[in-house]
Amino acid sequence: MKKKIIALIIMALFIGIIANPTIGSSKNNKIDKLEHGGESNWFLFDRYLTLLMKLAHKPSFSACIIIDDRVVWSQGYGLYDIENNKQATPDTLYLLASISKTVTATALMQLYDQGLFDLDDDVNDYLPFSLRNSNFPDIPITFRMLLSHRSSLASDNSDRLCLSYIPGDPDIPSYPHPWLEEYLTPDGSAYHSSVWSESPPESQYYYANIGFSIIGYLVELISGQNFNEYCEKHIFTPLGMYNTSFRLKDLDINKIAIPYFYRKGNYIPNPHYGMLVLYPAASLRTSVEQLSHFLIAHMNGGMYNDVRILNESTVELMHTEHYPLNDRGYGYGLGWSIKESKSGKKEIGHSGGWPGVHTLTKVRPDDNTAIIIFTNCYDSTQFSGPIVRLGFSLITNALFRRANRLAS
Repeated sequence: MKKKIIALIIMALFIGIIANPTIGSSKNNKIDKLEHGGESNWFLFDRYLTLLMKLAHKPSFSACIIIDDRVVWSQGYGLYDIENNKQATPDTLYLLASISKTVTATALMQLYDQGLFDLDDDVNDYLPFSLRNSNFPDIPITFRMLLSHRSSLASDNSDRLCLSYIPGDPDIPSYPHPWLEEYLTPDGSAYHSSVWSESPPESQYYYANIGFSIIGYLVELISGQNFNEYCEKHIFTPLGMYNTSFRLKDLDINKIAIPYFYRKGNYIPNPHYGMLVLYPAASLRTSVEQLSHFLIAHMNGGMYNDVRILNESTVELMHTEHYPLNDRGYGYGLGWSIKESKSGKKEIGHSGGWPGVHTLTKVRPDDNTAIIIFTNCYDSTQFSGPIVRLGFSLITNALFRRANRLAS
């Protein structure tokens, strides 16, 4: 019965889309339309993705397909700013949420390439305070543990770590230090015991955003540069990502997708917001076109257009599961999620979810293909049903099917 209902919904949406399509502009797909299957084939593909966008309750999304070392297709769908009728394109800027961690991890691993630390060093040798799980004060916490979510940091109390702020970012004079010390140490004024798990470091996987705030701070301490400025100089500029930043105030707010909530048939806009202390973990904003440069570098052993940002051995290290695959086929490397697909193939990437944000980037190394999807509507389990989540999943599947066809 449920399958019949879903089929009827898809048919109804498809009829509506054919009559009134809402598609943005593409930079690359016109060439590939002529090379792979003709205009009509791509017309139906566009309509199908627009249907899935509506099924997933997304006002817009931008996406691209990467094969080997180039983007073979990119497109924007829907309106990234409904109130001002602005069409999404591959150049539309989106908040990436947790995909930001892949860039933060890359920044730290560039310093690893320079021999400035070892992955199994105690981070206390680099921090101005003692980072220890108070339940296990004698067990060191290492760089490897932080990067793979195995430090035993457990809870972010994230509702206290995010703030809406227009037009820039909420700066805290005491951040990163002594704020992090006050938040993470038992004698600190902002400390709560829930920030640490009851399991010892390295023994369990606990996804902790605050761990990547510490990583961002370690980048600053080791490099001697502000974290965002370091990333701009050593990652964004070398890769040609000129409209990319962890800080909202660095970008043209009019070109950034409005974050929306979907409630009872309506898209409710949320103000653009900055992060208090989680910005190295979740606040990167960029476009699919720009992030493709970064992803291609990781697919190419650290190289993009003859520019090297990481050693090949370091990329391989980051893409190896340090938190082993569990019985559901999930694991974690150094800043990257590792998954085993239904067909048994390895997948490397990261997803992102935050108020008004749902994003995904995924690489299939065996096929040397990858996809990027940015959307601007929050679809938490609390407020979305299985059909909404199915819509996003079907977009992912459709892009990889198209990638396989283009690669064949």
